[in-house]
Amino acid sequence: MDQNGFFVKSDRIVLAGGVVASGYLPVADGAFRPVVQELPEGAEVLDCTGKWVTPGFVDTHIHGFLGHDVMDCDPEGINAASVELARHGTTSWTPTTLTQPAEQIGEACASVWQADQLRGDDFVGARIEGIFLEGPFFTAEHAGAQNPAHMSDPSVEQVCAWQDEAHGLICRASLAPERPGSAEFCAEMSLMGVATALGHSNASYEEGVAAVGSGATSFVHTYNAMTGLGHRAPGLVGAAMTTSETYAELICDGIHVQAPAARAMVNAKGWQHVALVSDCLRCGGMPDGDYELGDFPIRLQDGVAHLLDADGSMGNIAGSVLTLARAVKNVVDWGAATAEQAIRMASEIPARMSGVDDCCGVIQAGRAADFNVMGADLELETTYVGGVPVR
Repeated sequence: MDQNGFFVKSDRIVLAGGVVASGYLPVADGAFRPVVQELPEGAEVLDCTGKWVTPGFVDTHIHGFLGHDVMDCDPEGINAASVELARHGTTSWTPTTLTQPAEQIGEACASVWQADQLRGDDFVGARIEGIFLEGPFFTAEHAGAQNPAHMSDPSVEQVCAWQDEAHGLICRASLAPERPGSAEFCAEMSLMGVATALGHSNASYEEGVAAVGSGATSFVHTYNAMTGLGHRAPGLVGAAMTTSETYAELICDGIHVQAPAARAMVNAKGWQHVALVSDCLRCGGMPDGDYELGDFPIRLQDGVAHLLDADGSMGNIAGSVLTLARAVKNVVDWGAATAEQAIRMASEIPARMSGVDDCCGVIQAGRAADFNVMGADLELETTYVGGVPVR
Protein backbone atom coordinates (compact mmCIF):
# COMPACT_ATOMS: atom_id res chain seq x y z
CA MET A 1 0.00 0.00 0.00
CA ASP A 2 1.23 3.50 -0.88
CA GLN A 3 1.24 5.27 2.49
CA ASN A 4 1.36 8.65 0.73
CA GLY A 5 -1.99 8.17 -0.95
CA PHE A 6 -4.81 5.91 0.21
CA PHE A 7 -8.39 5.98 1.46
CA VAL A 8 -9.55 4.62 4.82
CA LYS A 9 -12.97 3.00 4.57
CA SER A 10 -14.99 2.66 7.78
CA ASP A 11 -18.46 3.08 9.21
CA ARG A 12 -16.97 4.36 12.49
CA ILE A 13 -14.66 7.31 11.75
CA VAL A 14 -14.37 9.53 14.84
CA LEU A 15 -14.14 13.15 13.71
CA ALA A 16 -14.22 16.23 15.95
CA GLY A 17 -17.91 16.72 15.22
CA GLY A 18 -18.93 13.12 15.79
CA VAL A 19 -18.82 9.68 14.18
CA VAL A 20 -19.11 9.41 10.40
CA ALA A 21 -21.07 6.25 9.67
CA SER A 22 -20.08 5.96 6.02
CA GLY A 23 -17.43 7.30 3.73
CA TYR A 24 -13.75 7.30 2.94
CA LEU A 25 -11.04 9.20 4.80
CA PRO A 26 -8.30 10.20 2.35
CA VAL A 27 -4.66 10.26 3.43
CA ALA A 28 -2.21 12.01 1.13
CA ASP A 29 1.36 13.16 1.72
CA GLY A 30 1.08 12.18 5.38
CA ALA A 31 -2.00 14.33 6.06
CA PHE A 32 -5.76 13.92 6.21
CA ARG A 33 -8.04 15.19 3.47
CA PRO A 34 -11.82 15.81 3.77
CA VAL A 35 -14.00 12.69 4.02
CA VAL A 36 -15.56 11.72 0.69
CA GLN A 37 -18.42 9.39 -0.17
CA GLU A 38 -17.10 8.16 -3.51
CA LEU A 39 -13.71 6.82 -4.52
CA PRO A 40 -11.72 8.06 -7.47
CA GLU A 41 -10.88 5.42 -10.04
CA GLY A 42 -7.93 3.25 -9.07
CA ALA A 43 -7.86 4.46 -5.45
CA GLU A 44 -6.09 2.29 -2.91
CA VAL A 45 -8.35 1.42 0.03
CA LEU A 46 -7.59 0.44 3.63
CA ASP A 47 -10.80 -1.40 4.51
CA CYS A 48 -11.66 -0.92 8.20
CA THR A 49 -15.37 -1.67 7.91
CA GLY A 50 -16.79 -2.53 11.33
CA LYS A 51 -13.75 -1.09 13.08
CA TRP A 52 -13.15 2.19 14.85
CA VAL A 53 -10.93 4.72 13.10
CA THR A 54 -9.87 7.12 15.83
CA PRO A 55 -7.54 10.08 16.30
CA GLY A 56 -4.16 9.06 17.61
CA PHE A 57 -4.24 9.27 21.39
CA VAL A 58 -2.68 12.25 23.17
CA ASP A 59 -1.07 11.53 26.54
CA THR A 60 -0.54 14.77 28.45
CA HIS A 61 0.65 13.28 31.75
CA ILE A 62 3.29 10.61 31.18
CA HIS A 63 6.79 10.23 32.62
CA GLY A 64 8.23 7.53 30.41
CA PHE A 65 7.94 4.13 28.74
CA LEU A 66 10.02 1.10 27.78
CA GLY A 67 12.68 1.67 30.45
CA HIS A 68 13.12 5.39 29.73
CA ASP A 69 12.13 8.35 31.92
CA VAL A 70 12.01 12.05 31.09
CA MET A 71 14.16 12.78 34.17
CA ASP A 72 16.98 10.70 32.69
CA CYS A 73 17.65 13.83 30.58
CA ASP A 74 18.42 11.53 27.65
CA PRO A 75 17.12 12.71 24.24
CA GLU A 76 17.74 9.32 22.63
CA GLY A 77 15.76 7.63 25.40
CA ILE A 78 12.85 10.02 24.90
CA ASN A 79 12.79 9.15 21.21
CA ALA A 80 12.98 5.42 21.93
CA ALA A 81 10.01 5.77 24.27
CA SER A 82 8.18 7.75 21.59
CA VAL A 83 8.53 4.94 19.06
CA GLU A 84 7.13 2.38 21.49
CA LEU A 85 4.31 4.69 22.59
CA ALA A 86 3.18 4.96 18.98
CA ARG A 87 3.06 1.17 18.77
CA HIS A 88 0.60 1.32 21.68
CA GLY A 89 -1.72 3.92 20.15
CA THR A 90 -0.29 7.17 21.57
CA THR A 91 0.76 9.41 18.68
CA SER A 92 1.34 12.62 20.67
CA TRP A 93 2.60 13.23 24.20
CA THR A 94 3.78 15.93 26.55
CA PRO A 95 6.78 14.44 28.39
CA THR A 96 6.26 15.01 32.10
CA THR A 97 8.81 16.00 34.73
CA LEU A 98 8.96 15.16 38.44
CA THR A 99 9.67 17.05 41.65
CA GLN A 100 13.47 17.06 41.50
CA PRO A 101 16.17 19.74 42.00
CA ALA A 102 15.60 22.78 39.78
CA GLU A 103 18.76 22.14 37.77
CA GLN A 104 17.66 18.61 36.87
CA ILE A 105 14.20 19.78 35.84
CA GLY A 106 15.87 22.33 33.57
CA GLU A 107 18.10 19.65 32.07
CA ALA A 108 15.08 17.43 31.49
CA CYS A 109 13.26 20.25 29.70
CA ALA A 110 16.29 20.87 27.52
CA SER A 111 16.57 17.16 26.69
CA VAL A 112 12.95 17.04 25.48
CA TRP A 113 13.67 19.86 23.05
CA GLN A 114 16.88 18.13 21.98
CA ALA A 115 14.97 14.90 21.34
CA ASP A 116 12.63 16.75 19.02
CA GLN A 117 15.57 18.27 17.16
CA LEU A 118 17.17 14.86 16.60
CA ARG A 119 14.21 13.56 14.63
CA GLY A 120 14.56 13.27 10.89
CA ASP A 121 11.78 13.19 8.32
CA ASP A 122 11.76 9.39 8.54
CA PHE A 123 11.18 9.27 12.31
CA VAL A 124 7.97 7.41 13.14
CA GLY A 125 6.98 7.80 16.78
CA ALA A 126 4.76 9.77 19.12
CA ARG A 127 5.11 13.49 18.48
CA ILE A 128 6.36 15.77 21.26
CA GLU A 129 3.69 18.47 21.64
CA GLY A 130 4.89 20.15 24.83
CA ILE A 131 6.14 19.58 28.38
CA PHE A 132 4.07 19.14 31.53
CA LEU A 133 5.73 20.17 34.80
CA GLU A 134 4.39 17.87 37.52
CA GLY A 135 5.84 19.71 40.50
CA PRO A 136 7.84 20.90 42.30
CA PHE A 137 5.24 23.31 43.72
CA PHE A 138 3.48 20.68 45.85
CA THR A 139 2.93 19.95 49.55
CA ALA A 140 4.27 17.04 51.55
CA GLU A 141 0.90 15.93 52.97
CA HIS A 142 -0.01 14.43 49.59
CA ALA A 143 3.46 13.90 48.18
CA GLY A 144 2.63 10.52 46.66
CA ALA A 145 5.74 9.49 44.73
CA GLN A 146 7.11 13.06 44.61
CA ASN A 147 10.06 13.95 46.85
CA PRO A 148 9.11 16.57 49.51
CA ALA A 149 12.78 17.55 49.87
CA HIS A 150 12.60 19.33 46.51
CA MET A 151 9.20 21.01 46.92
CA SER A 152 8.85 24.79 46.99
CA ASP A 153 6.41 27.68 46.59
CA PRO A 154 5.35 28.45 43.02
CA SER A 155 7.78 30.71 41.19
CA VAL A 156 7.06 32.41 37.89
CA GLU A 157 10.73 33.29 37.57
CA GLN A 158 11.73 29.64 37.89
CA VAL A 159 9.22 28.49 35.26
CA CYS A 160 10.50 31.20 32.91
CA ALA A 161 14.03 29.85 33.37
CA TRP A 162 12.85 26.31 32.59
CA GLN A 163 10.88 27.61 29.62
CA ASP A 164 14.07 29.09 28.21
CA GLU A 165 15.78 25.71 28.48
CA ALA A 166 12.73 24.07 26.93
CA HIS A 167 12.73 26.52 24.00
CA GLY A 168 9.10 27.34 24.75
CA LEU A 169 7.80 23.74 24.98
CA ILE A 170 6.29 23.99 28.49
CA CYS A 171 2.53 24.03 28.02
CA ARG A 172 1.25 23.15 31.50
CA ALA A 173 2.53 23.50 35.08
CA SER A 174 1.11 22.11 38.32
CA LEU A 175 0.89 23.31 41.90
CA ALA A 176 -0.79 22.83 45.27
CA PRO A 177 -3.09 25.85 45.58
CA GLU A 178 -2.51 26.28 49.33
CA ARG A 179 1.07 27.30 48.62
CA PRO A 180 1.81 31.04 49.13
CA GLY A 181 1.68 32.98 45.88
CA SER A 182 -0.54 30.46 44.09
CA ALA A 183 -3.13 32.96 42.87
CA GLU A 184 -0.50 35.22 41.35
CA PHE A 185 1.26 32.22 39.80
CA CYS A 186 -1.92 30.93 38.11
CA ALA A 187 -2.67 34.38 36.74
CA GLU A 188 0.85 34.91 35.38
CA MET A 189 0.96 31.45 33.80
CA SER A 190 -2.32 32.15 32.04
CA LEU A 191 -0.87 35.35 30.59
CA MET A 192 2.17 33.37 29.42
CA GLY A 193 -0.02 30.79 27.69
CA VAL A 194 0.88 28.03 30.15
CA ALA A 195 -2.09 26.12 31.61
CA THR A 196 -2.06 25.39 35.34
CA ALA A 197 -3.14 22.20 37.08
CA LEU A 198 -3.93 21.58 40.75
CA GLY A 199 -2.76 18.49 42.60
CA HIS A 200 -0.54 16.77 45.19
CA SER A 201 -2.34 19.06 47.57
CA ASN A 202 -3.95 19.30 50.98
CA ALA A 203 -6.04 22.27 49.84
CA SER A 204 -9.57 22.92 50.97
CA TYR A 205 -12.42 23.26 48.52
CA GLU A 206 -12.28 27.02 48.96
CA GLU A 207 -8.55 27.17 48.17
CA GLY A 208 -9.09 25.07 45.06
CA VAL A 209 -11.92 27.24 43.79
CA ALA A 210 -9.88 30.38 44.47
CA ALA A 211 -7.06 29.02 42.30
CA VAL A 212 -9.53 28.28 39.52
CA GLY A 213 -10.76 31.85 39.83
CA SER A 214 -7.17 32.98 39.33
CA GLY A 215 -6.66 30.94 36.18
CA ALA A 216 -6.10 27.26 37.04
CA THR A 217 -7.81 25.05 34.47
CA SER A 218 -7.26 21.40 35.42
CA PHE A 219 -6.72 18.88 38.21
CA VAL A 220 -3.83 16.40 38.36
CA HIS A 221 -4.84 12.68 38.43
CA THR A 222 -8.11 13.58 40.14
CA TYR A 223 -8.90 11.68 43.37
CA ASN A 224 -5.22 10.70 43.79
CA ALA A 225 -2.89 12.75 46.04
CA MET A 226 -5.47 15.37 46.99
CA THR A 227 -8.08 16.10 49.66
CA GLY A 228 -11.08 13.87 49.15
CA LEU A 229 -14.76 14.58 48.83
CA GLY A 230 -16.60 15.01 52.13
CA HIS A 231 -20.14 16.23 52.64
CA ARG A 232 -18.96 19.05 54.94
CA ALA A 233 -15.47 19.45 53.50
CA PRO A 234 -15.69 18.92 49.73
CA GLY A 235 -11.90 19.19 49.32
CA LEU A 236 -10.03 19.45 46.06
CA VAL A 237 -12.04 16.56 44.61
CA GLY A 238 -15.17 18.62 45.23
CA ALA A 239 -13.56 21.60 43.51
CA ALA A 240 -12.81 19.41 40.49
CA MET A 241 -16.39 18.16 40.37
CA THR A 242 -18.09 21.53 40.68
CA THR A 243 -15.95 23.88 38.56
CA SER A 244 -17.68 23.19 35.28
CA GLU A 245 -15.15 24.72 32.88
CA THR A 246 -12.08 22.96 34.27
CA TYR A 247 -10.67 19.59 33.22
CA ALA A 248 -10.13 16.57 35.46
CA GLU A 249 -7.39 14.06 34.66
CA LEU A 250 -8.27 10.43 35.38
CA ILE A 251 -5.93 7.42 35.49
CA CYS A 252 -8.44 4.73 34.49
CA ASP A 253 -6.43 1.61 35.21
CA GLY A 254 -8.81 0.23 37.83
CA ILE A 255 -6.12 0.73 40.48
CA HIS A 256 -5.73 4.50 40.84
CA VAL A 257 -9.41 5.00 40.09
CA GLN A 258 -12.08 2.34 40.20
CA ALA A 259 -15.14 2.20 37.96
CA PRO A 260 -17.71 3.88 40.28
CA ALA A 261 -15.38 6.82 40.92
CA ALA A 262 -14.78 7.24 37.18
CA ARG A 263 -18.53 7.22 36.53
CA ALA A 264 -19.07 9.76 39.29
CA MET A 265 -16.49 12.16 37.83
CA VAL A 266 -17.83 11.85 34.30
CA ASN A 267 -21.38 12.37 35.54
CA ALA A 268 -20.33 15.42 37.55
CA LYS A 269 -18.27 17.19 34.89
CA GLY A 270 -19.46 15.71 31.62
CA TRP A 271 -17.14 13.67 29.43
CA GLN A 272 -16.10 16.85 27.58
CA HIS A 273 -14.11 17.90 30.67
CA VAL A 274 -12.55 14.57 31.70
CA ALA A 275 -9.13 13.82 30.20
CA LEU A 276 -7.77 10.29 30.25
CA VAL A 277 -4.06 10.21 31.16
CA SER A 278 -1.69 7.35 31.87
CA ASP A 279 0.79 8.82 34.39
CA CYS A 280 2.93 6.01 33.00
CA LEU A 281 6.43 5.38 34.35
CA ARG A 282 9.60 3.98 32.79
CA CYS A 283 8.34 0.50 33.66
CA GLY A 284 5.47 0.86 31.19
CA GLY A 285 5.84 -1.82 28.53
CA MET A 286 8.38 -3.62 30.73
CA PRO A 287 8.29 -6.85 32.79
CA ASP A 288 7.78 -6.96 36.53
CA GLY A 289 10.87 -5.96 38.47
CA ASP A 290 12.66 -3.13 40.27
CA TYR A 291 12.99 0.32 38.70
CA GLU A 292 13.57 3.95 39.74
CA LEU A 293 11.33 7.01 39.86
CA GLY A 294 13.33 10.15 40.56
CA ASP A 295 15.07 9.58 43.91
CA PHE A 296 12.94 6.58 44.82
CA PRO A 297 13.15 2.86 44.10
CA ILE A 298 9.93 1.32 42.84
CA ARG A 299 8.77 -2.23 42.22
CA LEU A 300 6.44 -3.33 39.46
CA GLN A 301 4.60 -6.44 40.57
CA ASP A 302 1.53 -7.93 38.90
CA GLY A 303 1.22 -4.80 36.78
CA VAL A 304 1.15 -2.38 39.74
CA ALA A 305 4.05 -0.02 40.56
CA HIS A 306 4.75 0.75 44.24
CA LEU A 307 7.35 2.76 46.07
CA LEU A 308 9.76 0.53 47.97
CA ASP A 309 10.12 1.28 51.68
CA ALA A 310 13.49 1.10 53.46
CA ASP A 311 12.76 -2.44 54.63
CA GLY A 312 12.01 -3.58 51.09
CA SER A 313 8.25 -3.70 51.56
CA MET A 314 5.97 -2.03 49.02
CA GLY A 315 4.42 1.33 49.93
CA ASN A 316 2.37 3.90 48.01
CA ILE A 317 1.23 3.31 44.45
CA ALA A 318 3.66 5.17 42.18
CA GLY A 319 2.29 6.08 38.78
CA SER A 320 1.07 3.41 36.37
CA VAL A 321 1.94 1.21 33.43
CA LEU A 322 -1.31 2.11 31.69
CA THR A 323 -1.67 2.97 28.00
CA LEU A 324 -4.41 5.26 26.75
CA ALA A 325 -5.68 2.54 24.44
CA ARG A 326 -6.34 0.37 27.50
CA ALA A 327 -7.86 3.31 29.40
CA VAL A 328 -10.36 3.86 26.58
CA LYS A 329 -11.49 0.25 26.70
CA ASN A 330 -11.72 0.34 30.50
CA VAL A 331 -13.90 3.45 30.53
CA VAL A 332 -16.31 1.87 28.06
CA ASP A 333 -16.34 -1.49 29.86
CA TRP A 334 -17.07 0.36 33.12
CA GLY A 335 -20.09 2.13 31.62
CA ALA A 336 -18.53 5.54 32.30
CA ALA A 337 -18.73 6.70 28.69
CA THR A 338 -19.68 5.57 25.20
CA ALA A 339 -16.98 4.41 22.80
CA GLU A 340 -16.99 7.72 20.92
CA GLN A 341 -16.80 9.70 24.17
CA ALA A 342 -13.97 7.59 25.59
CA ILE A 343 -11.98 7.90 22.36
CA ARG A 344 -12.32 11.68 22.45
CA MET A 345 -11.46 11.69 26.17
CA ALA A 346 -8.09 10.19 25.20
CA SER A 347 -7.41 12.48 22.24
CA GLU A 348 -9.36 15.69 21.75
CA ILE A 349 -9.98 16.47 25.43
CA PRO A 350 -6.41 16.12 26.82
CA ALA A 351 -5.11 18.09 23.84
CA ARG A 352 -7.54 20.90 24.63
CA MET A 353 -6.75 20.72 28.37
CA SER A 354 -3.06 21.24 27.66
CA GLY A 355 -3.49 23.88 24.98
CA VAL A 356 -2.03 21.73 22.20
CA ASP A 357 -5.28 21.09 20.35
CA ASP A 358 -4.11 23.22 17.43
CA CYS A 359 -1.82 20.42 16.31
CA CYS A 360 -3.20 17.08 17.57
CA GLY A 361 -6.20 15.29 19.03
CA VAL A 362 -8.62 15.26 16.10
CA ILE A 363 -8.98 13.82 12.62
CA GLN A 364 -9.26 16.94 10.52
CA ALA A 365 -8.36 17.86 6.96
CA GLY A 366 -4.86 19.31 6.80
CA ARG A 367 -3.69 17.70 10.05
CA ALA A 368 -1.01 15.02 10.21
CA ALA A 369 -2.55 11.61 9.51
CA ASP A 370 -2.08 10.19 13.01
CA PHE A 371 -4.79 7.65 13.70
CA ASN A 372 -5.63 4.30 15.27
CA VAL A 373 -7.61 1.37 13.98
CA MET A 374 -9.43 -0.41 16.80
CA GLY A 375 -11.64 -3.45 16.62
CA ALA A 376 -15.34 -3.34 17.41
CA ASP A 377 -14.30 -4.52 20.90
CA LEU A 378 -11.92 -1.49 21.16
CA GLU A 379 -8.79 -3.61 21.09
CA LEU A 380 -6.02 -1.68 19.35
CA GLU A 381 -5.06 -3.20 15.99
CA THR A 382 -2.90 -0.68 14.09
CA THR A 383 -1.52 2.83 14.60
CA TYR A 384 -0.49 5.26 11.87
CA VAL A 385 1.77 8.27 12.30
CA GLY A 386 1.79 10.61 9.34
CA GLY A 387 0.02 7.91 7.36
CA VAL A 388 2.74 5.33 8.07
CA PRO A 389 1.76 2.15 10.00
CA VAL A 390 3.71 1.53 13.19
CA ARG A 391 1.80 -1.45 14.57
